[in-house]
Amino acid sequence: MRLSTTRLFPLGLMVSLAALTLWLDHAARVEEKPSALRRHDPDYIITDFSTTTYDRSGAAITELAAARMVHFPDDDSTELLAPRVVQAKPDQPRLRVRAERGTLSREGDEVFLYDNVVLVREADEKTPEGRMTTSFLHILRDRALVRTDRPVRFEEPGRTLSGRGMEYHTDTRELTLADDVKGVFEAAAP
Repeated sequence: MRLSTTRLFPLGLMVSLAALTLWLDHAARVEEKPSALRRHDPDYIITDFSTTTYDRSGAAITELAAARMVHFPDDDSTELLAPRVVQAKPDQPRLRVRAERGTLSREGDEVFLYDNVVLVREADEKTPEGRMTTSFLHILRDRALVRTDRPVRFEEPGRTLSGRGMEYHTDTRELTLADDVKGVFEAAAP
């Protein structure tokens, strides 16, 4: 039997198509397996996490702690469980903040706190202890700024103040409420 090009061409075409199909099937299966960088898997988990920031003189100014810290390399995000922040600056009352959960910015200079956020400003010679509650708080540590866009409530002995949206400058103790501001101030005893 004699082979001609008219008989070999369809055979060669079928073998080429079969090889191409096998290669495409293999390439598709390899692509289905997600790489570690594409999955949202943690690369490290730390329990009872604590870090302290110091000023130039060596005095502790901010402590950040959490029951658990989880870092994800795919988006460089950091999640916190039961975070606590303590800010202590010279000649100012200490601020303590706690929440149910939180996240850190990539550089660690911003803290985002969520769910049952409570900020307590400790008493000093001039002012009594103050307590603030909200569902979200954004702390910008380097700018000494605390803010939220959610409802917030402040309480001091004899005073209550509430509103939606707030900025508090921890250096100057300047407080700004944006909307729906309501306050109750009890008269001082004579």
